[in-house]
Amino acid sequence: MDRITRNKLKTDRFAVEVEHSVEFVAEHRKQVIQYGAIAVVVALIVAGIWYYRSRQSEQRQEELAKAMEIIQAPVSAGAPPGQLFFTTEALKSAAAEKAFKPIYEKYSGTPEAIIAASYLGAISADQGKLADAEKYFRQVADSGDSNYSSMGKLSLAQVLLSTGKNAEAEKLLRSLHDNPTLFVSKEQAAIALARALAVSKPAEARKLLEPLRTERPAVSQTAITLLAELPAQ
Repeated sequence: MDRITRNKLKTDRFAVEVEHSVEFVAEHRKQVIQYGAIAVVVALIVAGIWYYRSRQSEQRQEELAKAMEIIQAPVSAGAPPGQLFFTTEALKSAAAEKAFKPIYEKYSGTPEAIIAASYLGAISADQGKLADAEKYFRQVADSGDSNYSSMGKLSLAQVLLSTGKNAEAEKLLRSLHDNPTLFVSKEQAAIALARALAVSKPAEARKLLEPLRTERPAVSQTAITLLAELPAQ
């Protein structure tokens, strides 16, 4: 896969995560005490599962917690004694993939498996394995819970755009814009849709972004930046 396309996919995915996490924390400040920089949305879902799942899910939760520790581990030459770390991103991704795959395969249909699929999709996308990323994200998008599903659709749309399946990606993003959820707000969906339409339908993209100029800082700053990048009318 072309390096530029792969890097853009990674940038778009993390941009979406950052935009949403800032909004979520701002709107749920009392509920959110601490959050990590990587895959914040998924981490929040995991936190909810840890609090509210029954004892029958303890094994799945333990396995998921161990996998999450890998994802949150730093990449550095060294770390304090007892702290997990990796010397390269490649080693970290390989370890994370090895940890999440059994959860995905053994516990199909559970929230833990859906979360594992989300991470496996993200890892595959970063590695340029877009067919695998599409497979994982489709399963998240097809999950029964609207919040999980919306998260999967947003990630799936980014992969589809990177593989030239613009019409399907646009359809997914429009559905998210029309049906926002706790984890994908209407503003976030509007920004993602505007990005997708920037080249083919710049006038519609501008129409989506203009109302966001006066929204919360995390939203307005992104909207203003994207508006500046649109072709002149």
